[in-house]
Amino acid sequence: MSTATHKSPLTDWTVIVPVVALIALVFSWGRELPGFAVALVALCLAGAVLAAVHHAEVVAHRVGEPFGSLVLAVAVTVIEVALIVTLMADGGDKTASLARDTVFAAVMITCNGIVGLSLLVGALRNRVAVFNAEGSGAALATVATLAVLSLVLPTFTTSKPGPEFSAAQLTFAAVASLALYGLFIAVQTVRHRDYFLPVATGAAAGGTGVEGDGDGGHAEPPTLRATLISLGLLLVALVAVVGDAKSVSPAIEAGVAKAGLPNAVVGVIIALLVLAPETLAAVRAARRDRVQTSLNLGYGSAIASIGLTIPAIALASIWLTGPLLLGLGPVHMVLLALTVVVSALTIAPGRATLLQGGVHLVILAAYLFLAVSP
Repeated sequence: MSTATHKSPLTDWTVIVPVVALIALVFSWGRELPGFAVALVALCLAGAVLAAVHHAEVVAHRVGEPFGSLVLAVAVTVIEVALIVTLMADGGDKTASLARDTVFAAVMITCNGIVGLSLLVGALRNRVAVFNAEGSGAALATVATLAVLSLVLPTFTTSKPGPEFSAAQLTFAAVASLALYGLFIAVQTVRHRDYFLPVATGAAAGGTGVEGDGDGGHAEPPTLRATLISLGLLLVALVAVVGDAKSVSPAIEAGVAKAGLPNAVVGVIIALLVLAPETLAAVRAARRDRVQTSLNLGYGSAIASIGLTIPAIALASIWLTGPLLLGLGPVHMVLLALTVVVSALTIAPGRATLLQGGVHLVILAAYLFLAVSP
């Protein structure tokens, strides 16, 4: 079941839906929405997610891996960072922990949710999900280092009271994050690109792209014009996803407050909405025996989330007022350590079964449950 790369780009629903979702964003931005309007914006949000996945796959089919998964991960993260900075600029002290909560939610959702679902789907299809241990291991090491430097160390530093970095420490964390992110991209796309390519196995043998279904990419790559159209529409869809998520966030906040849940739950919900395109794209890639593409999306999104957010927040802190809380609490540090250890054991063999996928999903479920009931 291939994507609609041969349909007329002017009549395809994947063109219409992102535009409609963007129009909904324009009319809903900064307004208090009634219940029916929230439902309409949420519907546009869901459609924009599906359209984003389609256009990401078109681009990925044209440029090949690992560039395809990189396009979606970086595009989503850049817009997510802009959203975080905007909310922090408007929120004052009450958003002091927003960057930390959002980044940590992204790490848990990508490293356990996206990875767990991908391994589960891949193992259900072929009994064993196969991937490149070298590439996935390098990505996991980068995620772990970035997470500890940016989210764990602030809890233990003593230059400032509370889980905060001093100005010098924040600058170091930002420079280190950018350096690691740039080094990882260079390794992924140039020096050791083969470590991040899908492993040819079963029906995927002989496939070279993300396009197609079980036949592993036998469909003709899209034309350059179709690819550029899809790239533009991907950006439109992602802007609509993040913007519509922000538009419905007041209704989510009101519902969370009414239910007596912690404020951190709002950040988790928004992160789930924003990461929906990557999640769907990863699951669809796993269904086509391209588990490595799925892992590229998961770990790549986590690396981009930290590697781009921390430098952006460090730069924005020049004019943002109020504290910037980055350090995790004990419960979240335990969950992060568990995620890193389990992920290392999962990645090392280069093969995974249903069990590994289930373990990661249980860790994500524990994180979500403790977010609701800390």
